[in-house]
Amino acid sequence: MSQEKPQYKRRQYLIKKEFQLQLILKFCLLLFIGVVLSTTILFMVSGDTLTTSFQHSRLMIRNTNIAILPSVIYTNLITLGLISIASAIVTLFVSHRIAGPLYRIEAEVKEIGEGDLTRKISLRKKDQTVALAESVNTMTASLHRKVREIRSGLQEVMADVEEDGQGAEVRSRLTTLASKLDKGFKLD
Repeated sequence: MSQEKPQYKRRQYLIKKEFQLQLILKFCLLLFIGVVLSTTILFMVSGDTLTTSFQHSRLMIRNTNIAILPSVIYTNLITLGLISIASAIVTLFVSHRIAGPLYRIEAEVKEIGEGDLTRKISLRKKDQTVALAESVNTMTASLHRKVREIRSGLQEVMADVEEDGQGAEVRSRLTTLASKLDKGFKLD
């Protein structure tokens, strides 16, 4: 029998807080602008019509836009509140699928930048930046291979220098270069 992997449980909802909060705020602002625009259009379109209504047992005749304005504003505020809450939650989870992998890629790239060429970025299949992670992994593998080739070539040159009995200065410089290479890069 195959064992199923345990379901990944999200522990932190805001990974890149500034990015995610700005995205949620901008989305809610867009909703607010939509509500204001909708109310304004409705108010303007209904301005040339009359509406009759009973108010305190009296028949009232008023412009439609004035008659419905309080109800429209009240309804739109409730709708805006509910949709903003739902949008914030959806935006949080959608942005998490972008910000989470970016956070992981950023951390791994820092390690790679410090010379650890054994790092490999692993993301979930459904994450939005899998192609970017694969490109970074390909780049790291290529750098790893090239540094290994340089290191191997350097060791061959050092062996040739020792065989030929060439100057101690050349051996010292080659040893220094090899040391820098070993300190600068972590290879497996």
